[in-house]
Amino acid sequence: MASGFGLSGGTSRCFVYWQEFSKCYTKTDFPQECQPQVDDYLECLHHTKEIERAKTVRAEFVKKSTQATKEGRILGDTLADGGFVGIGLIPRSPPDAAEK
Repeated sequence: MASGFGLSGGTSRCFVYWQEFSKCYTKTDFPQECQPQVDDYLECLHHTKEIERAKTVRAEFVKKSTQATKEGRILGDTLADGGFVGIGLIPRSPPDAAEK
């Protein structure tokens, strides 16, 4: 990467970000002012934020699919036992109200 050439001989994918950082670094008296450019360049090199986001999305997908599977099992068990499954069209009264 130090040469600025990619694997196929052209510029590397992160060379533009390196140029932005280099330009900022040469013009400023305080290197801390170039932190956004450094963050962009490092993200281009290592994809840390992208990987973290993908992990978060995958974890949420797994969580929702396990929840849907659990609900499907409960519904399947109810149907297998011969119980009725309400869809909410007719309101049910509480069990103790029906006994009175």
